[in-house]
Amino acid sequence: MEKEMTLLDTNPGETHTVEKIATDDEAMNAFLFRLGCYSGEPITLISKKRKSCVVVIKDGRYSIDNMLAQAIVVA
Repeated sequence: MEKEMTLLDTNPGETHTVEKIATDDEAMNAFLFRLGCYSGEPITLISKKRKSCVVVIKDGRYSIDNMLAQAIVVA
């Protein structure tokens, strides 16, 4: 079985499509949904730091921590 690719597995500058949010945490789901991060949406990784990532979702640029980035499964 192939391992799912999360946002942390991608390289800066790449745009991917969100496949799903892999978490049972409703607060995390709701937060990502408010940012516009849900299945079918494109997401671009701008940069990776030690504890966070900068991403572009729709027209917004956001800094998210690695725990959130690990929950975003992309294709």
